[in-house]
Amino acid sequence: MAITKQRKEEVLETYRDWLKRSQAVILMEYTGAKMKNMDAIRAKIRESGGEFHVVKNTLVRRVFSDNGWNLPEGYFAQSTAVSFAFTDPAATAKALSDATKGMEFVKVKGGFMAGQALNPAQVKVLSELPPLPVMRAQLLGVLQAPAGKLVRTIAEPARSLASVFRAYSEKAQAAA
Repeated sequence: MAITKQRKEEVLETYRDWLKRSQAVILMEYTGAKMKNMDAIRAKIRESGGEFHVVKNTLVRRVFSDNGWNLPEGYFAQSTAVSFAFTDPAATAKALSDATKGMEFVKVKGGFMAGQALNPAQVKVLSELPPLPVMRAQLLGVLQAPAGKLVRTIAEPARSLASVFRAYSEKAQAAA
């Protein structure tokens, strides 16, 4: 169904806003999906801090090219739904992967993140990454490990000396 020029401009502005706020974008094909399934996917994506919308290919392709994002033509063929990751790309990709598990009618076309086009395999790898808070905790642990080892290494001679003094003290008390 054709839409008016004014409505097209509103839709384009909405797409531009979503694209500007997104850290990553994942494109899906949803041929044969039921509304119930699409609503379940939307709810799961919103929990992860993103949005999931069915888009008009010609308009979203125009917004992508206006932003300098050149994706392969096949990404905008057939039915297209787009997942916008506003907070954590890995969490959004994982939520999308979890929500579409067992749905043969939904498949990943590709995506875009940090100035790079992603193929479906790269989107799958992104979905397998731990969420951002977990990665921060792991990084903090890696950064703190050398400092902790240094402190233990510096303190070890004093601890050994204290143990020797305690042993002599206990030996002297036992002898007395």
